Amino acid sequence: MINFEEELEKYEPSLDVEQVENVVNNNNLTDVTDIVRELISETRSTV
Repeated sequence: MINFEEELEKYEPSLDVEQVENVVNNNNLTDVTDIVRELISETRSTV
């Protein structure tokens, strides 16, 4: 059975959308698009 008092004690509010946006934008994250662009660039420079 769920103990609601215990669950409330463990609760941590999630970040607001703006906070998440700032965290994501402030991190230099490499995604698949960046990797593909780099591979294309390397391929063109070797040809």
